Parts: sequence; C-alpha cells; structure tokens
Amino acid sequence: MALFTQTGAYLHGHFRLTSGLHSAEYLQCAKVLAYPDFAGRLGQELADLIKTIAPEIDIDVVVAPAMGGIVIGHEVARALHARSLFTERDAATNTMSLRRGFEIEPGETAVVIEDVITTGGSTQEVVRVLQAAGAEVVAAGSIIDRSGGRADVGVPRVSLQTIEPLTYKPEDCPLCSAGQPIVKPGSRRA
Repeated sequence: MALFTQTGAYLHGHFRLTSGLHSAEYLQCAKVLAYPDFAGRLGQELADLIKTIAPEIDIDVVVAPAMGGIVIGHEVARALHARSLFTERDAATNTMSLRRGFEIEPGETAVVIEDVITTGGSTQEVVRVLQAAGAEVVAAGSIIDRSGGRADVGVPRVSLQTIEPLTYKPEDCPLCSAGQPIVKPGSRRA
C-alpha cells in the first residue's frame, strides 16, 4: 500500500467499479506499474506467492485479462520464466478470448494474474478460456484483493494485499444520494 500512496495510486472520491458497485476508494494499479522497478518488484513478490501454491510445478504460461493485468502478468511471467499472454474482451459478445495469434497447447500449466480482484469475474473468465484450450490452471493471483479474501475464482488464489473497502449497490450508494459526481476509472468505461 505504501507504493500506492507514494505514486498517487490510492484514490479517494466516488467511483463506479467494473463490477457495477460504487466505492469511495479506488486503487489505480497502472500508476504504480508505470514505474518499471515497482512493477518488477511486485511481479517477483507475486511470483514468489504463486510458487507457494505450486512449488513443484513449472509454469508454462501466465495469462492476464486486458487491460489492467497485462503489465503485472508480464512481470510475473518474467519472474517465473514463463510466456506472457493476455485475453481481451470481445466488444460484440462481451466475452474474454485469446487473440493476436496467442495459443495455448493442451496440457500446458497456466497461472492467471490480474491487477485487482473485486468479484473475481474477469479471472474466472480467463480460467475458463484456458481450461477450454486444454491448459491446467494451477493458480491465480493479483496485486490487490478488494474482496476481503472472499472472491472464488475456481483455482487457488493469492494476492499481495487484501483489503475490504466499503462498496455500495448503485441504488444504495450514499455518495450518489449526496450528489457527488461519479467517476469510472480503469480500462473499461462501460
């Protein structure tokens, strides 16, 4: 959290999260990951945690959901000596898929890495894409876990920091009731 404060990545205001929930706090990982030394350090720390889940397994590929997971996924892959790929959301179908010629070979061992997990939905989607391609997904990880440890992504999961900021359904949001303007940060505007 010190890196988030140092880089101005720990934001306060009124935010609409990708999950649709509202919050007065937002962690903008991109602001931390903009510093290669910080990205490398966080990637190594996350890779070390992944190794505690799968200590005897050589990881073939690290896959991250675009956009927020790409940099940290790359850094975790570097630390694990694995390939780094990412999935993208198809605008027409609103589903994650591997594109750009990325391929998974059946039997490859994979890890899914994300910057922030709130509900675990994006990570679950990537796990399903990899399993459908025949990969063995052995773990998932994130820099920040906003779920308080509750997000279930279908595979063992680790994070560098677990927090539980207050979130609100839009219809119950006191920030909305107070007329505070809402901001949609991050990579998805919808």
